[in-house]
Amino acid sequence: MGQNPMKPAIPASWHFQILSREHAQELCRWRYESPFDLYGWSDWDRMAAEGLEFGDDAIRIAQYAAALDEQGTMIGFAQFFPLLGVTRLGLGLRPDLCGFGLGPAFARSAAEEARKRAPHDEIDLEVLAWNTRAIRAYAKAGFAVTDTYERQTPAGPATFYCMVYEEGSA
Repeated sequence: MGQNPMKPAIPASWHFQILSREHAQELCRWRYESPFDLYGWSDWDRMAAEGLEFGDDAIRIAQYAAALDEQGTMIGFAQFFPLLGVTRLGLGLRPDLCGFGLGPAFARSAAEEARKRAPHDEIDLEVLAWNTRAIRAYAKAGFAVTDTYERQTPAGPATFYCMVYEEGSA
């Protein structure tokens, strides 16, 4: 089986920095193929006007980070959402980088960044149960399913897994 010549190189390191307004605007332009298109964001003007998620400067600065490669190009983002004793991750890779095996390294780096930010917190994330590609990547990164539940989404009720990071298990 030949290797895909378009496969991007896995960066030696990921660097996380506060998600700037410019990065946020770029993130709002990312478009994913179906069925992953539900992970897209509203347009920047709406998010900023309504103070949605990273459209609110205080939330953007406190919780969101751009994931940059060695050249300083944004390759993804992470949200470090604080809960009581838990940091819940929200993760996204740039659409053109999805499906090439970058997910485990990205998720592990985000978990390590979360550990630096809140050393005593448990680190978890939520993932839609149908998203087997993400679930496999998270498992390879050291996350394990600890709970299954239904909750509302903009498209109606959906089943989610909660996955907890088990440091050193990957």
